Amino acid sequence: MTYIKVRGVEHYYEWIRKSNGLQKPVMVFIHGWAGSARYWESTAKVLSEQFDCLLYDMRGFGRSRGKPGEQRDFVLEGEAVTELTYELVEYAEDLVVLLDVLQLQQVYINAHSMGASIATLFLNRYQERVEKAILTCSGIFEYDKKSFEAFHKFGGYVVKFRPQWLGKIPLVDRMFMARFLYRSIKSAERQAFLEDFLIADYEAALNTIYTSVSKAQAELMPQEFAKLKVPTLLVSGEYDQIIPAQMGRKAAELSQQVEYVMIPNTAHFPMLEDPNTYLETVSNFLQLSTLLSA
Repeated sequence: MTYIKVRGVEHYYEWIRKSNGLQKPVMVFIHGWAGSARYWESTAKVLSEQFDCLLYDMRGFGRSRGKPGEQRDFVLEGEAVTELTYELVEYAEDLVVLLDVLQLQQVYINAHSMGASIATLFLNRYQERVEKAILTCSGIFEYDKKSFEAFHKFGGYVVKFRPQWLGKIPLVDRMFMARFLYRSIKSAERQAFLEDFLIADYEAALNTIYTSVSKAQAELMPQEFAKLKVPTLLVSGEYDQIIPAQMGRKAAELSQQVEYVMIPNTAHFPMLEDPNTYLETVSNFLQLSTLLSA
């Protein structure tokens, strides 16, 4: 496994690319809450015909370290590190440092769920670094004090009670993913997501619930969508219960730079539930035939 130090924290990353003698643009994939880059692999493998695909696990999730000095399977060299928080804008700063370390000046971005919120913040702060962006299952929501407090309380229980043996019980992966899906996905994909949820760093998983679903975020994101200047595709799943399609449509209406598409008969993982339609939608937006002939 390959790791790179970003702001003092070891991050897992990998390239998915095919050599055909042509210089390709880079597409960076950003996963959502409690997930990892693993669920982007099948999408990246198809798009690797046109892009060098960079996948990474965000700080505290998947195979990446949660904070400086934490011990996992490797040793972090002693150095002064920045005090990091779990604000989404901090994750956007993680991304720009990752790009700088890898010497990537301009990229395409494909981001999902919480990762799409992070990508939106990144687009407005570093628009010169992005050619085009795809935001999958993103949107804006209105603040409701009681609902948010109930969500935070429930989320706290979910994050706290994650025994590792849970992943070994038959059919638990199917039950765990039921709320996220409308169509079935591969068993290996369900199991991978469950495993990522179980190993997510406690502080990262808990605190990003508070920072991504908050009054401040509800007030900020409409402003961020309205400021977008990077050509952006926003994709919703018709039956998404996590970020309903109407929230995505509402966000897209705030900027003329955002093209909106809802994929029928999918929920929170349209790229896995209906990969053919998803890839066709992305290809049309990116004008891949033009890209290939350029």
